Amino acid sequence: MTTPLPDATAVAQELKRRGETIGVAESSSGGLISAGLLAVAGASAYFLGATVIYTLRARRDLLGIGQAELERQEPLTDAYVSLCADTIRTRLGATWGLAELGATGPAPTPYGHPPGICVLAVSGPVALTRRLETGHGERERNMHVFTRAAYELLGEALAAAA
Repeated sequence: MTTPLPDATAVAQELKRRGETIGVAESSSGGLISAGLLAVAGASAYFLGATVIYTLRARRDLLGIGQAELERQEPLTDAYVSLCADTIRTRLGATWGLAELGATGPAPTPYGHPPGICVLAVSGPVALTRRLETGHGERERNMHVFTRAAYELLGEALAAAA
């Protein structure tokens, strides 16, 4: 897999220029969002940490979201992904939190969602969410599409907060 570095570079440079920080909680992108941000030189100035929250157990144990709160969440919704973005931002003391939940494929999710669905959230001085559907179950391709969409949403939030 290749890292979508050009997409990450712009947001990384903007975070660095502004002296702001970010924490990332990603699921179906499998660490690609974090890898792209970390591939930019000087990442220690803005990147505080990340976690891959691929399972409910990871969301509970790594983000510290209680079982009762998780049970109240509806899968692949703005509210759920926003909770993850808010939680990673708070836990790391970051200016921004970025979260991704999705279904890359090739199979549907256990909750009945078809592959190719992603929900993203940015939490911070500006809060944004986005849902996208690729319409296919090509796993690796979806991972890259979801990753690029995360950088785009973060860029929009940074621009709105300027």
